Amino acid sequence: MTVRLPENPPTDEAAAEGAAAAVRCSGLEYAFGATRAVDNLDLTVRTGEVFGLLGPNGAGKTTAIRAITTLLPVPAGMVTVFGHDTARDRMAVRRLLGYVPQQLSADGGLTGRENVSLFARVYDVPRRERAPRVAEALEAVALTEAADRLAGTYSGGMIRRLELAQALVSAPRLLILDEPTIGLDPIARTSVWDRIDEIRQATGMTVLVTTHYMDEAEQYCDRVALMHRGRIRALGTPEQLKADLAGELEAPTLEDVFRHHAGQGLHGGSSADSSDGEDFRDVRRTRRTATRVG
Repeated sequence: MTVRLPENPPTDEAAAEGAAAAVRCSGLEYAFGATRAVDNLDLTVRTGEVFGLLGPNGAGKTTAIRAITTLLPVPAGMVTVFGHDTARDRMAVRRLLGYVPQQLSADGGLTGRENVSLFARVYDVPRRERAPRVAEALEAVALTEAADRLAGTYSGGMIRRLELAQALVSAPRLLILDEPTIGLDPIARTSVWDRIDEIRQATGMTVLVTTHYMDEAEQYCDRVALMHRGRIRALGTPEQLKADLAGELEAPTLEDVFRHHAGQGLHGGSSADSSDGEDFRDVRRTRRTATRVG
């Protein structure tokens, strides 16, 4: 498998910070009306790691992700991606990242190749490089044989791998995945993660992922942060977080860590918990879409 190394190396002024941090949030705040979805968030994602952002629905994860990807403004605080300020250097930031949103985005009326080609144009990949880049991205996610079939004939796992190819066609230095395996069966989930892990090992790409599957976070993430009510409640490697509960529970799991820090958020919480757009309607809508595609 041929995987293109990430392009767009950091500028000299960004190099020092970029060497230590792919993403840095300092005092990030975001409110919907009177409700604060992200509350003075401080977070650092190291270059080259797989970082898991965990938390119940409404914790503020998707709002934070949208601020990092420049899809939302940063009204208070600062967010940088490889040293680039997302408020001042939005286009520079966008050239550095690939994004797989929670909602399925592939067009079932286009072939797999056409879907990835469309994203190559969106990401402004030079015309002469588009065809080989598209082929490389499809090969990286094992969709070469199915590339010229309509995406509407793909299984749910194939759709998610196609969306991964769409995000990879620009050779990003940072890959952001918002619930990348929601609604998939265990075999399809493993297939998606195997591809992510293989590409990361080959390129050194940084991965920031949100997931509700604790087994995924434990197996694939170098570090995880537990977010609740807009703030980080726990941060460390899965083993460190489990060890912190060893005095209270026998053989604690990452799910125990989640329950310990999230508390009532597991049951829907207050109206404030669902204010950032991550409510149960979003989850139901995503799962219905995933079911329709296979």
